Amino acid sequence: MSLRLRRLCGQLLAVGFEGTSLPEALRARIAASELGVAMLFGPNVESPAQVAGLVASLRRAAPPDAPLVVAVDQEGGAVQRLRAPLTEWPDMLSVGSAGDPNLTRAVGAALGAELAALGIQWDFAPVLDVHTNPANPVIGSRAFGRTPEAVTAHALAFWRGLRDRGVLGCGKHFPGHGDTLADSHETLPRVAHDEARLRAVELAPFRAAAAAGMEALMTAHVVFPALEPELPATLSRRLLTGLLREAWRYEGLVASDDLGMAAVAERWTIEELVVEGLRAGVDLFLVRRPRERQEAAFEALVRAAERDAGLRARVEASAARVARFKALARTPLPLSGEALLARLGAPESRALAASIARVAPGREASSEVARA
Repeated sequence: MSLRLRRLCGQLLAVGFEGTSLPEALRARIAASELGVAMLFGPNVESPAQVAGLVASLRRAAPPDAPLVVAVDQEGGAVQRLRAPLTEWPDMLSVGSAGDPNLTRAVGAALGAELAALGIQWDFAPVLDVHTNPANPVIGSRAFGRTPEAVTAHALAFWRGLRDRGVLGCGKHFPGHGDTLADSHETLPRVAHDEARLRAVELAPFRAAAAAGMEALMTAHVVFPALEPELPATLSRRLLTGLLREAWRYEGLVASDDLGMAAVAERWTIEELVVEGLRAGVDLFLVRRPRERQEAAFEALVRAAERDAGLRARVEASAARVARFKALARTPLPLSGEALLARLGAPESRALAASIARVAPGREASSEVARA
């Protein structure tokens, strides 16, 4: 078994972990270049100083030729892993409803500045889903608007704000989760519109993000029968390779949503998910937990690449995209002490958040919480 192949396969994995400090087993995997991205969730967060120390430990564990990226879901609204004393932002439907993309860009920049202060290089945001279904149990007020035009304008503005502060973004959830009646954390949703409607509404913000050069897009565990009869987007070569790569000529990173979500985890094994996802066009696989499942995903990629030259070529191509993505991640190591605290919850950021909350129109809230 080639050490180089193991390292390449490891770069295709993003994992979560337990606790508020760096586990030794995870440190060893990072040091061996067998991990591409570490993800932070609520249980990893205790205080700003602790998060800064954890991020520093994670990043310093990686060898110089395979730096580690640390990622977090920090959308605003219900999905904010990092809260006070950081600025707590209104949901993005409120931000978009203010109607000013320049204001939205300022929100992205202020949120990005706080992530950068903590040394976090990647935010799993913005949401590019269009909020067309008030009964949607998972997107709702996480979306920037109810039309593709509003979502496109404000999601791209938010992303540019993140980039203004050196933080990478990730548009989600391709090809669109905004008009589902089911939550992919619980079951496999289907969006039954015809192709013309899908291209005009659901797909439009993603196509704009791809054209704008957004550095990463995240797949949805959602079926679009008009484009792919049975498979969710995460496993669909028609969508990830045929549409995204070939038709739209997207060159950025394609990341899966968490492979532990019931929409896929109850239908396919973790080994099937990573191998078939790789065939379809996924570059980076998110496996939040547990450690045994993460290790099974890794070993499945290695075994498949060893015996199949075509899959080995896919590993090479995806690892190269991960490397190009990482080259964009120039966020410095975390600040500490008073310098860190001075950058979190700044008065101007709190004032911006408060001003948006005051003018936000009445609307339904999203039921989505810390799982996303």
